[in-house]
Amino acid sequence: MGRESVLARVRQALGRRPEPAPVPPPLATSLSTPKSDSAPQVLAELFAKNLESLAGKCVAVKEISQVAPLVASLLAGKTGVASNAAFLGECGITGLPNVQSGFTDREALRAACATADAGITSADYALADTGTLVMLSSQEEARLISLLPPSHIAVFPRARLLSGLDELLEKLPLPADQSSAMVLITGPSRTADIEQILVRGVHGPGEVQAIIVG
Repeated sequence: MGRESVLARVRQALGRRPEPAPVPPPLATSLSTPKSDSAPQVLAELFAKNLESLAGKCVAVKEISQVAPLVASLLAGKTGVASNAAFLGECGITGLPNVQSGFTDREALRAACATADAGITSADYALADTGTLVMLSSQEEARLISLLPPSHIAVFPRARLLSGLDELLEKLPLPADQSSAMVLITGPSRTADIEQILVRGVHGPGEVQAIIVG
């Protein structure tokens, strides 16, 4: 009599059920996404539409030289804190007279963000199907700048537009290997915790503006 037969008789005598069949291993995850480089203009329009449906704002400019004057007009004399992202320097934003940048000390950055009217960042990626900004925390892109000031201005090249989350995870299957935090920003901060009344700007910026370059 084989081992399994003996164990089956023992289980039967004890009134126990037969052992369940082993669970097969899960199938490998497979993501299928459209190619984001096939229709960049369509992605830009879709991103703008979805961001604006969430009360955000989006502007597209063709030339990098147009960015600094546009940001200056958005600030309208108010103060801004810019991240250390190289692209902001290329756009001339860090040279604006009312914009502070180049912070390396955390406490100095915190103090500046607490009093600034706007935080200006780039974005590592942008997801067209939800109007989402993807921010990877780093020395060049401090999270505080996109979270603490009441207004957030994100400036990024059109090449960073992706179709959606699936394509992002194809490019970054293990985000923790590249950053301590990956933040997904979808429109201005909003909550309806109190009596189901929508209030913006409670947990972060109440205003989000995106500038797509190129």
